[in-house]
Amino acid sequence: MKPIAKTLACGLSLSIILQPLPLLAAPPVSTGTGGAVATISEEASKSAIEILNKGGNAIDAAVAAAATLGVTDPFSCGIGGGGFMVIYLAKDKRVITIDHRETAPASFTPSSFLKDGKPMDFDTVVASGMSVGVPGTVRGWHEALDRYGSMSFRQVLAPAINVATRGFKVGETFSHLVAENETKFQNFSTTSALYLRNGKAVPAGTVLRNQAMARAYREIAARGEKAFYEGPMAEAIVEAVNHPPLAAGKSAAAGNMTLADLANYEARIRQPVHTTYRGYDIYGMPQPSSGGVTVAEALNILEGYDLKAMPRAQAEHLYIEASRLAFADRNAYLGDPEYVDAPVAGLLSKQYAAQRRALIDNGRASTALAAAGDPYPFQNDQSITLRPQQQQAVRMQESLHTTHFTVSDKDGNVVSYTFTIESWGGSGIVVPGYGFLLNNELTDFDFSGPRPNVPEAGKRPRSSMAPTIALKNGKPAFTIGSPGGATIITTVLQTIVNYLDLGMPMDQAIEAPRISERNIEASTVEPGYAGSDNARALEAMGHKWGEKPEQIGAANALVFNPDGTVTAVSEAKRLGGGTALVQRSAH
Repeated sequence: MKPIAKTLACGLSLSIILQPLPLLAAPPVSTGTGGAVATISEEASKSAIEILNKGGNAIDAAVAAAATLGVTDPFSCGIGGGGFMVIYLAKDKRVITIDHRETAPASFTPSSFLKDGKPMDFDTVVASGMSVGVPGTVRGWHEALDRYGSMSFRQVLAPAINVATRGFKVGETFSHLVAENETKFQNFSTTSALYLRNGKAVPAGTVLRNQAMARAYREIAARGEKAFYEGPMAEAIVEAVNHPPLAAGKSAAAGNMTLADLANYEARIRQPVHTTYRGYDIYGMPQPSSGGVTVAEALNILEGYDLKAMPRAQAEHLYIEASRLAFADRNAYLGDPEYVDAPVAGLLSKQYAAQRRALIDNGRASTALAAAGDPYPFQNDQSITLRPQQQQAVRMQESLHTTHFTVSDKDGNVVSYTFTIESWGGSGIVVPGYGFLLNNELTDFDFSGPRPNVPEAGKRPRSSMAPTIALKNGKPAFTIGSPGGATIITTVLQTIVNYLDLGMPMDQAIEAPRISERNIEASTVEPGYAGSDNARALEAMGHKWGEKPEQIGAANALVFNPDGTVTAVSEAKRLGGGTALVQRSAH
């Protein structure tokens, strides 16, 4: 069957083939030698393995997988957004991080999301140009490849260009996500043309080709990161933000981004957050992510308990309470470190964790929201003379829609990478002529203050992304990470507890039902959990569940086994299941 090809007035070229492609089995768990990868997308995992097989290292393979995810999973990630990469460099035996979080344009002020002195409607801001942060992903990829990779953009983008050009089969999850966002996508002509058919979601079974995104990748392959931050593509981004490509009869607020905002964007190389837990060195993402600090503080609290010796419900009670306390501190203190002087050393102190631990009742759930603690006495910083007023942050909505994956290579380099465009489909704006969605990351700011996470010019909104690498005796032991907004933190934390304390193999640790407590009135649980034996045991201690169960996260992990093999682990069911591959399977 020949494809139906159409070039639209907006400059977006796409092709649709209604004949399904054969479906290959994609394992969620694989063990073997050489490199390994676990992603939520079969195409992305294959792209990583292709690069590894051509001699690329884990950093090269990570960029290849990320670029492919931008094609096959465009509603959760892509070059229109930003993210955080945690890298273990085997030769140097050290962990570094690359922060390529989006930034607020220079026009932003702390009152940008206020109207008549009141916070603007959240959903209205999401589907608009004013929600779009300056994208950081391409600059982050450049820094990763330039500093730590072995291949060029031209080499690592080739698999994604191929997928975008030849097309990929739309699955049930993809179609469902479009259906959930039909109202937002209907606002914008370019987005409607790409993902809707007569105003409805592109159906499962369709083979979707995104020639415009292939064009964007080709330009980056040819000119490097400058193709994105200067010239025609940058002009198209700024035009889409400031004059959104509206469908007939639709409206959306305009942004105020300039070409200088794009040209001035910089990624940051940052030292990781570090703590120890049960003999492991745990490395995570520093601010502006709150993920690394919050996971580390909660682990420090839990380290004072012998969770292995407890019934599962008792251990999970303590996990919930530790999460509650760590989130109270997260909300009060953390933000962009270039704008907020947070007491991170105090928050990571084992002595501070002991003080927080003393607030937990071993047999009863807290009946009130936890107050932020006072980590300043544990800072060991004589320069501090005035403690800022603690602010209990308003709990803004935070998107659940991100993607995480992880890659290793035969030489022992490891990447744990979470990146996003924020809500499903970001702002809903597809850049005309280039086929990628722009983020709505600026809605991660608190809309009102005074708080550490209010918007400011050039500021990076606080994130919960928590890509994590664990070492034991100086060598990689495992990686873990997840999408899910603020539930990322609890997914990573609970998976570590499941794996290290409850003794579950990593696939079972990921598969287990998730509970997310973020210092809220009732914990979030997944469908089917309430009413289970474990849930009833926790309810007897006073725990409460939210009225709307929801799927929590979609984790990916690597485990480095004592015999020298590596096990890649993805989701078996969540988001339709993921794909874990190794270069050479163990037999």
